[in-house]
Amino acid sequence: MAKVFDFRLKLFLVLLSVLIIHTLFLYFLGFSVFSNYIILAYIVNYILAVIIYIFIYRFRIKYHHLIGFLFMFGSFLKFLVFFLIFHPKYLNDGKTTKFEFAAFFIPYISCLIFETKALIKILNVKSVD
Repeated sequence: MAKVFDFRLKLFLVLLSVLIIHTLFLYFLGFSVFSNYIILAYIVNYILAVIIYIFIYRFRIKYHHLIGFLFMFGSFLKFLVFFLIFHPKYLNDGKTTKFEFAAFFIPYISCLIFETKALIKILNVKSVD
C-alpha cells in the first residue's frame, strides 16, 4: 500500500499547488478567493481521485483487462457528483459563471491528469508488487 500512500501524498501536493495558483489568480483579478465552493471542489475531487485510485490499484491484477473501464467509470462518477452537488448550487442565480465552472473543473482536470499518469504506470507494470 506504499504506492497508494505515495499517490495520496503527491496528489495532495499537486492539488495544494494548483489551489494556491488558482486562488492567487482570483485574488489578483479582484474576485472573492474562496467563493464558488472552491475548497469543497478541491476536497471532493481529491477524495474521489484517491478512492478511484485505490479501487483500480486493488483490482489491477485480477481485472487488468478492465482497468480502463474502471477509470472511465471513475470519471463518470466525478461528473455525477458535479451535477448532483455543485451544479445546483451554481445555478442558484440562474446561470453558471466561468469562475464557478473553473472552481470545480480546475481540480477535476488536475486530478484527471495525475490519475492518468498513475494509471499508465499501473498498466506498464509487468510484475506483481
